[in-house]
Amino acid sequence: MTETAPRPTLEAVAERAGVSRATVSRVVNGAHGVRDALAERVRRAVEELGYVPNQAARSLVTRRHQAVAVVAAEPETRVFADPYFAQQLRGISKELTAHDNQLVLLLTEGREDHARVGRYLAGGHVDGALVFSLHLDDPLPGLVRGAGLPTVFGGRPDWEDGRGEVVYVDSDNRGGARSAVEHLAGLGRTRVAHITGPLDQTSAADRLAGFRDVRPDADPGLVAPGDFTSGGGERAMRELLDRCPGLDAVFAANDLTAAGALRVLRERGRRVPDDVAVVGFDDMLPVAEETDPPLTTVRQDIEGMGRLMARLLLRGLDGGPADDVPRAPTATEPGVILPTTLVRRA
Repeated sequence: MTETAPRPTLEAVAERAGVSRATVSRVVNGAHGVRDALAERVRRAVEELGYVPNQAARSLVTRRHQAVAVVAAEPETRVFADPYFAQQLRGISKELTAHDNQLVLLLTEGREDHARVGRYLAGGHVDGALVFSLHLDDPLPGLVRGAGLPTVFGGRPDWEDGRGEVVYVDSDNRGGARSAVEHLAGLGRTRVAHITGPLDQTSAADRLAGFRDVRPDADPGLVAPGDFTSGGGERAMRELLDRCPGLDAVFAANDLTAAGALRVLRERGRRVPDDVAVVGFDDMLPVAEETDPPLTTVRQDIEGMGRLMARLLLRGLDGGPADDVPRAPTATEPGVILPTTLVRRA
């Protein structure tokens, strides 16, 4: 067995820097009140000795674990296959890393997973939680509330109890959907269909509402259910063409759905955009730019949403102002709604 050298101690750093143990502790834990010259000597000694703070001991002093739970209310097969989640997690990770916090990813698929996540959140392992992709009647909000953790949600909440106290980040899903359907109407399309997302999620419900804002008298047969996947887009597109063969435009609830719809339109011999115009939602570049033809879509800043969620949580934990947050949450308006933009392609 290879013998390892003993880890440098706080006392060793204090001796090297020529200061007290208490001074080293204050510098290492980020406390104020240490003169710049002394703090610099401590930091130099830390670097020279390769001292790494003991996180357990540090937590006793700071009351912080420097860890944040990121809870996605989706099975792992969905999270790791959908580029939307990759972009959102990248934004969260960048912001947490920039502030020396660890990301702890928790996924839920069934009742047993919810119980496991609830136990973990209540166990005092993390400082707060970021929760997204919630579905109607999801128990996660109650579990987080029971754990007493500061939390920021991704997406407009759909529960009434305590909604005014919930901090969340979302995109203007309804306004973005309106811009997509108005664009199609501006092209002279009169038989505009909509493939929804899962309507137990507020983002999908809001996009359907935006469609209906522009087409309030649309034939109910021009709306087909989807699930934010390309397979769901294929199924819904076949259903729409069988039911309404004369449709001349489709607003898909996201880019993956649009990609599936495009495949079916091509199979059925429909030219895009000559016969049927298609607009998506998200502007996920790995999808939108690779479709044939490249997809016109509504852009939302997915990575930016993730960064903003993490920033709001960390500001709350530190007790600092959210001056760099657009339309920072208030007691009366706890949510931050980010704008969307229509991106025109082929």
